[in-house]
Amino acid sequence: MLIKRIIPLLLFTTLFSCKSQHTSQGSNHQYNNALVNQSSPYLLQHAHNPVNWYPWGDEALEKAKAENKLIIISVGYAACHWCHVMEHESFEDTAVAKVMNDNFVSIKVDREERPDVDEVYMTACQLASGRGCGWPLNAIALPDGRPVWAGTYFPKKKWVEVLEYFIKSKEEEYDKLEEYAGQLQEGIKSSDNITFNGGDINFTKDRLQKAMGQFQVTADGKKGGIRVSSPKFPMPAAWEFAMKWQHFNPDPKTEKVLNAALDNMAMGGIYDHLGGGFARYSVDDEWHIPHFEKMLYDNGQLVSLYSHAYQSTQNPMYKQTVVESLQFIERELMDRTGGFYSSLDADSEGEEGKFYVWKKAEIDSILGDETASKYFAEYYDVKGRGNWEHGNNTLIMRKLPADVAKKLKVSESDLKTSIDASRKKLMSARDSRIRPGLDDKILTSWNGLMLKGYCDAYRAFGDEHYRKIAIQNGNFIIDKMMQKDGRLNRNYKDGKSVINAFLDDYANVITAFVALYEITFDEKWLKKAEKLTTYAIEHFKDEKTGMFFYTSKLDPKLIARKMELTDNVIPASNSMMARGLFALGTYLYKNEWKEMSSQMLHNMIGRFDEGAEVGFYANWFQLWLDMVNPPYEVAMVGDNHDAIRKEISTKYIPNAFLLGGKNEGSLELLEGKLLEGETMIYVCQNKVCKLPVTEVEKALELF
Repeated sequence: MLIKRIIPLLLFTTLFSCKSQHTSQGSNHQYNNALVNQSSPYLLQHAHNPVNWYPWGDEALEKAKAENKLIIISVGYAACHWCHVMEHESFEDTAVAKVMNDNFVSIKVDREERPDVDEVYMTACQLASGRGCGWPLNAIALPDGRPVWAGTYFPKKKWVEVLEYFIKSKEEEYDKLEEYAGQLQEGIKSSDNITFNGGDINFTKDRLQKAMGQFQVTADGKKGGIRVSSPKFPMPAAWEFAMKWQHFNPDPKTEKVLNAALDNMAMGGIYDHLGGGFARYSVDDEWHIPHFEKMLYDNGQLVSLYSHAYQSTQNPMYKQTVVESLQFIERELMDRTGGFYSSLDADSEGEEGKFYVWKKAEIDSILGDETASKYFAEYYDVKGRGNWEHGNNTLIMRKLPADVAKKLKVSESDLKTSIDASRKKLMSARDSRIRPGLDDKILTSWNGLMLKGYCDAYRAFGDEHYRKIAIQNGNFIIDKMMQKDGRLNRNYKDGKSVINAFLDDYANVITAFVALYEITFDEKWLKKAEKLTTYAIEHFKDEKTGMFFYTSKLDPKLIARKMELTDNVIPASNSMMARGLFALGTYLYKNEWKEMSSQMLHNMIGRFDEGAEVGFYANWFQLWLDMVNPPYEVAMVGDNHDAIRKEISTKYIPNAFLLGGKNEGSLELLEGKLLEGETMIYVCQNKVCKLPVTEVEKALELF
């Protein structure tokens, strides 16, 4: 059978891939293809390949049908190391390009701009291989777009073998290709099947207790992370769930795995100890060697996570992690318009990580002081032979500062002074290096995550700068990405915003705008969130199940209309939407939205019972905690409301929804709460308020 002969081709694919750059335009090139007018840095990287690439769209699909050619759909993103490798080995090779051009219509897709297309063919890869896939994602499809095969990275020789195999199969076994395409299409359509759960809705703590028990077993309590094995991804939603659970149900086992993750990620090589910010994942099980690309979506969520962790523990290392990460964002990923760019490449000068690693001799020369070098080497595990490959060092903290100071027989304050001075010198030297490529497109969804990060950082630390940046970014989204009817665009670059938004764009911005309201008490943000929610319900909701499709009903149809149900490195758009409906329903007294949220969670129960990893449902479980521990509506009304809000916000109270202002505003819960000459604090639950108080300390006693 054809599938049995295809599968061996897949076995190589997951060994080398950017697991689940460069801008160039102009006429001074030997080759130009249909990507030259695109705005995506990833597509522009391929605009001068000898391959006749097309962007995803009607032109390419109609060409394939008219010429009866198979389609190559090649998906990647600007920061992907193995995407660059395959481009150099195969797509810049004229002989390989001739095979592709003569026999296929070739389409390049930026998976960050078109996650809908990526999801369809990524699912095909997973179904065909029976294992995880990554990027670059390369699929072969019939002229109508139905895939018959998908894999990831291939070296040139293997890639040509794949192409020749399908050229021959088209000529000799086209009926079997048709048969397999039908099987794959059905598999893609059914991969996220979910049904309406009509049973009684009753969320109890018992199911969550079971989930947390599983989590404690699978988490690495020593080195931190979801699994003991490698690679390790930060998975912020999982640790947000663990922290929230620990708040309501203190348990030494949960505390152990949570602290192990927070400490080891912040101390590990996955964190940039000179410039701030996190890399995408660690290739080893100790967070030592990062896959050096730095993504906005990771850093937005991790800023939120460490802000919450600081509220909970007051650990100064967590504050430093947030402060330095936001310095990185503003220095390297913030546009003058107020939007945030997507990512930094893993590579510079064609070598992964070259911008970030050090030889010990180079460090010694820059610092120019034997004592400073000694302290720095001990602090960051710098070795003469290197702590990584080729004699290079990645900076990693193996021990806490107090333990390093004790070993060096120096005071902790003197050690800190020395390390801070050394970091500045090395950062200055690093700034003179050739920088990794920047993907400067602005994505609505990821901006929502970063905006939420700024709101959470402001709540934790009270730094007015963070609130200013948050408001600036919120206004950017309204001005550049949002239409009057509530429709969003997905992307923005060079003044253009051309792709209709997907569900994650709505869900993440809705959540972020609610957070913006909580740090400003400006009802503008709730009203905008309400408009976005209304639009999303009209254009994305599946009336049969109560869940939401990933694509709008206005979008051109793909071979399957997918739903995003399981949380991953980024929470699923359905879980984010459900949490947004719950929060807005609470603020706006829209019980129908809260009921919609409950039904969505209720629909997922069957999946939870299948024993899947907690990390894949962590955001859903946070919503479940809100059902088990109903939120407090904390209202503060009067002249001193901002100071009171600021003081309450320093505490980690994950089920507190803040509202208020100088006056009562238009929210029903604030009606009748203003008392002339006083700023009153009301702690309410399910619209029932306890007696008001005027002091934060007394208000906190009411939770």
